[in-house]
Formats: sequence, C-alpha cells, structure tokens
Amino acid sequence: MNKITVLSLGPGSRQALTLGTLDALKKAGKIILRTDHSDAADYLREIGLSFDTLDALHETSEDFDELISRSAAAVLAAAEESDVCYGVFDAGADETVDALRRKAPVTVLAGMPLAAPFLAAAPETNPVEIQRASSLRITGTQNPLLILECNSRILMGECKLQALKWYDPDQPVLFFPPSADMERVPVTMPLCEVDRQERYDHTCAVLIPSLPLTSRKRFDFYDLVRLMAILRGEDGCPWDREQTHQSLRKYLIEEAYEAVAAIDEEDWDHVADELGDVLLQIVFHARVGEDTGTMELADITTHICRKMIDRHRHIFGADPCVTAEDVTANWEKIKKQERGYATQGDALRGIAKSLPSMMRAEKAQKKAADVGFEWPDARDALKKVHEEADEAAAEWPDGGEKLEDEIGDLLFACVHAARLCGVDSDTALRKATEKFISRFCSMENAILQDGKCFQGLTLSEMDVYWKGSKQRLR
Repeated sequence: MNKITVLSLGPGSRQALTLGTLDALKKAGKIILRTDHSDAADYLREIGLSFDTLDALHETSEDFDELISRSAAAVLAAAEESDVCYGVFDAGADETVDALRRKAPVTVLAGMPLAAPFLAAAPETNPVEIQRASSLRITGTQNPLLILECNSRILMGECKLQALKWYDPDQPVLFFPPSADMERVPVTMPLCEVDRQERYDHTCAVLIPSLPLTSRKRFDFYDLVRLMAILRGEDGCPWDREQTHQSLRKYLIEEAYEAVAAIDEEDWDHVADELGDVLLQIVFHARVGEDTGTMELADITTHICRKMIDRHRHIFGADPCVTAEDVTANWEKIKKQERGYATQGDALRGIAKSLPSMMRAEKAQKKAADVGFEWPDARDALKKVHEEADEAAAEWPDGGEKLEDEIGDLLFACVHAARLCGVDSDTALRKATEKFISRFCSMENAILQDGKCFQGLTLSEMDVYWKGSKQRLR
C-alpha cells in the first residue's frame, strides 16, 4: 500500500488553508476530498488542482456508521494505486480519519481547527467544550458547549432535543449561520429556535453558554463536587464546614438504609433521590478529606476502579469465567490474595464487625460453605432451628448470659435455614415486621371501633381481635 497523508483544510474558507497543506496538495499523486462543498475546494479548482470527492457516499449510505466505513475503504482502495492526500476539515476530529488509522499507517498534517473561527467570535472566556452534531453527547453544563457541523435541520433538531434535557427552551444561544468567511457573526436566539432556520450546512454551529449552578435544570456529578466545595468554602455553610469523617459516619449508614427502602418500594424517582443522598455522603467525605489531607476524590475513584479491574480478570485478564457462580468464586479468591488471607478463618475474621448482625452472620456462613462446611440439605438446617429453640427453652428458668447465648444460636440457625432455603433473612424479617405492624394497627382500630382500649382487655381477648385482623388483611 502506498502512502496516505491526511490534510486539514480548516473551517472551509480558502483563508484557512496553510502553506504546508497547499504544498502537499500540489505534490500529491492523488487527491481525495471528503466533500467539495467548501470555499477551500473551490480555490483548489481555481489553481488547477484536480481531485475526487466522497460526496456520493453521503447520498447512498444508510447511516453515519456506514458512511465512515465506506469512506475509509475508498481511501484505502485509492492508496493501492498511488500515494493519496485525503483532505478533511479537521483531521484531529474526523471519524473517517480514525477509521483509516485503525486499518493502515497514516501521516497527518496539522491545520487550522474547525472550531477556530467560532471560538474567535465567542464572548465566552471559559474553556469551551467542542463536539460535533453527528456525535453529540451532552453530559454536563459546567462549560460552554460549541456544537459543530450542524449540517441539516433534522440533525439540528436531534441536537436540540438532547440540549433540552439540560437547558430551558428559552435559553439564549449563539447560532452561526452558513458562511464561507473566516470571520463569523453569530445570531442570538432561544434554544428552541435553532432547528427553525432557513439554511444549514457543515459551516453551521451553535454555542450554548455555561450556566451558574442556580440556573440549571439538570446537574451532573461534577456539579455536586463544585457545590460541596462552595458549602465547605470560606463563605460556605457553618454546619457543612464543621463536619468531620467521624461526625458524618452515621449519615452514610442512614442514607444507605433509606436508599434500600426506596428500592424495595420500587418508586424509582424516590430511589434516584435517595441514591443522591448516598452520593452526597461520598462527595462530602472526599471534600473533608481534601480539607484535612486524609484523601481526595481521585483516591476514592482510583481505589474502586483499580479494584473492579483487578477483580474482573475474566474481562481484563486471562481468568476464565463462564457463569455468574464462576465470577463469584474468582472474586473471593482474588479478595483473599489482595488481603493476604492464608486460611478461610482469616477470611471469616476479616468480615467487617460494623455490618448489621444478620448480614454478618450470613456472610460468615457463606464463607464457611465455600470450603464445604455446610448442611447438605435445608431440612437439616431447619431441624437445627428446633434444636436451638429447645436449648433456649431449657435455659429459660435461669435466664442470664447462658440464655442470651442460646438465643444467639437460635437466631444464627434461623439465618442459616433461610439462606439454604433461598430466602434473604433480612428481607424476610423486614416483611414479617411490616406484616406485624399492619396486623397490629388493624387490631387496634377494631378495638377502638368497639369502644374499648388495650388496658381493659386480657391477652385472650386481644387474641380474638388479632385473629380477626389476620383474616381481614388476607
């Protein structure tokens, strides 16, 4: 294959052609332009340079991905015959150039970036995020957003729909109409009007300014980071500024439980709200860490990303894992290696003591089961529950520490039986508690409707109402 040189023609104006680009074009064996719909292409004709274009592929390709693939294939086919100079607006950001680079050695000559005239005309002084309309993905509003190559009304409409998730319809934006001039003059209009203009081509662009926090309708992760920096800053909130890792500890636990409760309700808007509270605690700890020197946000993200890569060796390494069970077993093996556990007892001792007792009991049982210390059948575990209940009953007359010990064994056996029956003990107990509360409230309402109160009833009389509440709730 012969040499392929990619040239940046710039924003489209002949004024943007560099001396290096012109020199390479004049010496080229064959010239291919991605499109001849530009003032730069007109100038090449005027100085007597002949070239082929890929414009026909734009008309006959089913979608953008097919266009990219066919464009790269056309350049590669031409390079089988001679050296090729391939001209695009901006080689550093052209998708067809990326496709070429994946298939053959390519030399790229730098030129004026496509965004240059738009940035020169922009009033923004903040760093501008630059994207193409064909691959637009809006993920935040911290920086001004310049959308390039808005070459059709349909494409502009798709971009507007994405932007409306983050910005109000009347958000003022700068629209750059089609022009071959280097000096671009934008028109200010509301966002909702950007797909209602008379003409569009590859020289069109839209600049959406950045927004202050208080004016945004949608926020991303880094908005939360900036917000926490403000609250912990010199002129921030007195309460937020005085918090420490230790003072925030209880909130992390509380917010996690509230998020779990929302998941159980399957109210997904509520879930998003509660997970936001959990995320706040992470960002809060990161900010406290930056202020006190204990950690930074990047330490947190680095630890978890490194852990996920290391523990997914079946994805990022050579460990074979076909089933979810294989993945779980490999995960545990890697954890032991990371933590230096020599025995399974080390793994059990490593279970966090801060976990809720029921969860810690289940984790201990699972780790013991990993080495075969397990009942062969759930019925054996259920028999153990009866055995532990009898032992607890035998200690009842004396009470004290021995009874507490036996009750603990009984609860541990219940967790074991639930696990072997395929039941999550925490979920089962939570449901049982909710059921008890519902039945109790129903019983209480029935007692009050009869003009009675708890204090005047015997346990046997209460039991009649209790059975009635059970029947009603069924």
